[in-house]
Amino acid sequence: MVIKDATFTISSPSVDKCPEPKLPEYAFIGRSNVGKSSLINMLTGRKQLAKTSANPGKTQLINHFLINEQWYLVDLPGYGYAKVSWTERVKWQKMIRDYLLKRENMMTVFVLVDVRHEPQKQDVDFINWLGGNRIPFSIVFTKCDKVSKQQTIRSVEHYKRTLRETWEDLPQLFLTSADQRTGREEILFYIEECNRLFQAPEKQ
Repeated sequence: MVIKDATFTISSPSVDKCPEPKLPEYAFIGRSNVGKSSLINMLTGRKQLAKTSANPGKTQLINHFLINEQWYLVDLPGYGYAKVSWTERVKWQKMIRDYLLKRENMMTVFVLVDVRHEPQKQDVDFINWLGGNRIPFSIVFTKCDKVSKQQTIRSVEHYKRTLRETWEDLPQLFLTSADQRTGREEILFYIEECNRLFQAPEKQ
């Protein structure tokens, strides 16, 4: 897939404020500081499309980006540590949960995990929640350039073993590096294949 156009569309405080669900969309989410904005910028080829920050909790709304006027890339708030109040975190959790459960045109959730760390309880719990609610998802390992190939392999295998404790079939896995553009073609090809299966929800 060639990205010819990528434009910011809207930031929404709730799922009912999101754009009309007539195009397929793909949500990106992960723990704070997992490298989500950098990955989005790498995939779209736009350095400042998603705002990067050293401070966790930069993304606070549901951000839609229209790609090639054909599909939406959705930047969701990160879960986990962020310098915000407990009340704000609860509000984020409800916003994310409502979006994932109710958004009819959402094709896949890309769950980002940092390849440098062992499986984190928050990530595993979130992945299991997605599966329990039959929400389609893939796992994207970020920052693969920060460790050796051997460490990357060990980390991915550790994740596979952990997931197999509760899963018979594993989701699609992607290895990425925003700096080296690793995984870009694989993810965009996957999205392109999913787009072919999309059927717009019927209007109520």
